[in-house]
Amino acid sequence: MTQPKKIKSARKNSPKPAAKAAPRKKSPTRAARATAPAGESPVTLEQARALVRARAPKRALRGPAATAPAASPESIGLARERLAAERRREDERRIREYQATMEIMKRRGVKGLDAKAVKAGKRRAPGAGRPAAAPKAPAAQPLQIFAEGDSWFDYPPFLFSGGLIPRLEKRLGVPILNLAKAGDEVRYMLGVEQRRILTQKLSDGSPAGGPWDALLFSGGGNDIVDNPMALWVRDFVPAKPAKALIHQARYDSALALVRAGYEDLITLRDSYSPGTRLIFHAYDFAIPDGRGVCHLGPWMKPTFDLRKFPAASSLRFEVVKEMLKQFAALMLSLESHSRVTFINGQGTLTPGPGSWHNELHPTKDGFDLFADLFHKKLQALFPTRVL
Repeated sequence: MTQPKKIKSARKNSPKPAAKAAPRKKSPTRAARATAPAGESPVTLEQARALVRARAPKRALRGPAATAPAASPESIGLARERLAAERRREDERRIREYQATMEIMKRRGVKGLDAKAVKAGKRRAPGAGRPAAAPKAPAAQPLQIFAEGDSWFDYPPFLFSGGLIPRLEKRLGVPILNLAKAGDEVRYMLGVEQRRILTQKLSDGSPAGGPWDALLFSGGGNDIVDNPMALWVRDFVPAKPAKALIHQARYDSALALVRAGYEDLITLRDSYSPGTRLIFHAYDFAIPDGRGVCHLGPWMKPTFDLRKFPAASSLRFEVVKEMLKQFAALMLSLESHSRVTFINGQGTLTPGPGSWHNELHPTKDGFDLFADLFHKKLQALFPTRVL
């Protein structure tokens, strides 16, 4: 009976084991910091998107693709329907992501934007040598921007992170609802189906609430190049200048179709979202050297080959340059309409293949330069709402 007591006493008097050192807290990773809750403090675009991704439901992986059926009118029609359905799903995904991201940024604010708005709102007191405190302004609301257009806005993301729009988002610090589609033409963007979508988007306003502040529109390039280009380029004649090698009456008809689309877009804006600023741009002077991308293209070299232009002739480039200068003049004329802004980026890129990823699209650095142009213009138009 006494043995258990001794054991108990020994246990009681035995020295306590040394306490384990508390594990050292690891510093949060960049991803963790982006998703960590921060109350209602302002967020960056990267942080807002990380929060949206964290909340998004996980989607099941698709199984292997079925074997393609033999080509037939029916199978081609079904393939087109599938592509159209995939495009609609992609647009819906972009809209959901934009809405969720913008709602966070509108509720919590854009990091750094309020400080800029306060600084811009300071005024100098009469007769005083130092600025007086300006009355406290409400939090600056993030700019709500919608983009529609062609591959300059919708360049493949796996090629140096896409084209102009993702670069502009980083500079602005806010998301852009980008519904552009590579290869699109103005005549289709303002045709029946896509016109309905544009009308709805302008009428409904931002999915995060409120009207659109700006609509960026990129179109017209695909309307004047590729196969139809052979209609407005004449056969090569050594003694003739570039302008004389353009069939001007035919090219004027092509530009007239582009103008009709832009004028209808302006009319839609006036009817459904009159406060929205329209922003157009011109393409820089592309090089018709036969380079394509992702098994697409070339878009210009075949015309010059067909029209017997010598392979090394500088007139190939000069004809393209003249065509694009006329396109820019058309865009400039549209500024006569209210709340229309034209960004002329022609001459931004150094002439030569090194500035172009292929015949129609700039390199990574080239897209960066054009994003800078758009950023500066938006800063001038919305000085207290753009980083």
